[in-house]
Amino acid sequence: MSSASWHARINCGRDTGAGFLVTEQHVLTCAHVVAHSETAPVAVSFAQGGEGEVPARVIAHGGWDGRDTDPGDLAVLELDRPVSLKPAEFATPSDAYGNPPRRLLAYGFPKRYDEGTLAEYRATADQLIAGEWVQLEAWAAHGQPLAPGFSGAAVTLADTGRVVGMVSAASRSPEIRNGRMLPTQIMARYWPRLGDLIPTPDYDQPQKERLRRLLEAAELLQGTTGPRHTAPSGARGTAHPTPTDPHRTPNRTARPPEYSPERLYLDAVGPLGPPLPPHGFGSLWSAAWYLLSEVPDPDATSRFATRLADFVDDTRLRAALRSWPHPGAHRVPAPAHAHAPATPRPSSTAHTWSPILVEIAPSGSGNRDFLVEVSAYNDRHRRVVGSRRLPADRVRPYALQRIDEAFHELEPGARELIAFVLPRRWLNADVARWKRSADDDSPLGSFAPLVVMDLERRRSGGLQHKLRQKWRTLDARPAARLHRIDCWAVGQDQVKLTIDLRRDADMVGFGTPPRADSVRRLFQASLNAAVPVMLWPRTGCRGEHRCGRPADCPGSEFLDRLAEHLADLPAHELPQYVHELRETAYASGTVEPHWAHDLALLWEDPECLPDPVAYAHNPVG
Repeated sequence: MSSASWHARINCGRDTGAGFLVTEQHVLTCAHVVAHSETAPVAVSFAQGGEGEVPARVIAHGGWDGRDTDPGDLAVLELDRPVSLKPAEFATPSDAYGNPPRRLLAYGFPKRYDEGTLAEYRATADQLIAGEWVQLEAWAAHGQPLAPGFSGAAVTLADTGRVVGMVSAASRSPEIRNGRMLPTQIMARYWPRLGDLIPTPDYDQPQKERLRRLLEAAELLQGTTGPRHTAPSGARGTAHPTPTDPHRTPNRTARPPEYSPERLYLDAVGPLGPPLPPHGFGSLWSAAWYLLSEVPDPDATSRFATRLADFVDDTRLRAALRSWPHPGAHRVPAPAHAHAPATPRPSSTAHTWSPILVEIAPSGSGNRDFLVEVSAYNDRHRRVVGSRRLPADRVRPYALQRIDEAFHELEPGARELIAFVLPRRWLNADVARWKRSADDDSPLGSFAPLVVMDLERRRSGGLQHKLRQKWRTLDARPAARLHRIDCWAVGQDQVKLTIDLRRDADMVGFGTPPRADSVRRLFQASLNAAVPVMLWPRTGCRGEHRCGRPADCPGSEFLDRLAEHLADLPAHELPQYVHELRETAYASGTVEPHWAHDLALLWEDPECLPDPVAYAHNPVG
């Protein structure tokens, strides 16, 4: 074989095994081959000679504990000096299997074969045994069987010489011509750097290396540890009996369940994706590598990195995780669970906004905790910037920080829109007046167009369908019609109002805020009528007493101003126009407050804000 130069013979005391060169200074072999490395020197020589015998030391291994059935039988040797030989090349993990089966070769050093010899085998199936090994069976009934001296040998494709695994075990009985192989995707769990070298369909070596380094940095910040990288102990022979114990998850410091590797994996694959593997994950990298090598969805890994970013406090690392796989650019795939509406509107106005969506919902774990999720849209593509369960007093700072980061996801020419999805009891909250940041006291509503939406209505399929119908009608009209609900209308029947508004209301203006029960009932009627646009003053008369339509009623004056300023304005432009009104009101230096100083706008267009739930999960789980 022309590639035989990178095949290696490993001597450790009285034990002999095989290995293979993967970088100019690193060789892989089985941990049991170098089990006595603490007391006996390790020496490496190569099949075609020329380098002599090179001393080496064990720098990492997969956690093998010396038992026949123990997984993680991998050791990484570092040579005392670099060698001039070309390292092994790797095949895609799936290349080891086929119909008809692929012929596989192993180059080992059994007794009386100091120069090495070949054994021909094939993989029985692509099914992993105990989540760790692939079974090998002899290619023919005769020829060289696996024996002591083959442990650690690279298993290669006969036609290309590329590596698909490593011999780790052979049958005790010479009559049974089979063994086991540690496939490359499993080896990379134990030595993350190997993942950079193994081809994967969707990401190249620099992208995988960058992800690995980012995940290692995240592990350090979180104070966690991955697989153990200590020298093995205990004495073993060269080829050991077939192991059968399930894979053990390496020890690590406990993480909160929201950002354990297992939780992040489930978020990345979604509810319909591949289930969590039974062995779990020993580190963030092992979860990411499983996504890269064994999950067919190419976007799952980037979703994993994005989801992890939400739990990283370091701003630069968080941004780097979100921008992976392209540094300095933003990959914005359509989420796995996003579905375009079956009947999109013919008008293009629905896509003129690039919203930043802030959803605040009860977490389900108590009255004081909320699930906050911030997303950015480009056209119909949604990218989750952050999602966290938080106590009430941390909602505002978290949301503001993630809103600021979400602007990185928008195209330079995008028309930004900040949309808060709030529980119904919070719709009158002063989100437009939140200070934009710790360094900027200006209101958030003066920074960009800002609207609110009702959480319950956004989750209702029936009301979203009615809203789409309403917007089809609105798109055909030059201006939206305002339905007034003055102070003296507070006592009207809620059901009758719902039906009337459902028939012919484009937008509803309230003269009073939804603070008193009587006003909240009419507010709820408007929401249930699928009115696309609602406006009201956040403060002022509570509407608890009828004022008999006096000429100086502040609520009536407010509605008069709305009618005056909203005449001949198309509904899809209302967020921008209300933004300009807020800028004027916030900057007003008059003694009397500007009439629009507390103007609230509920505006919801389902086509502009489709609702793919990228990381929906039970927040209590």
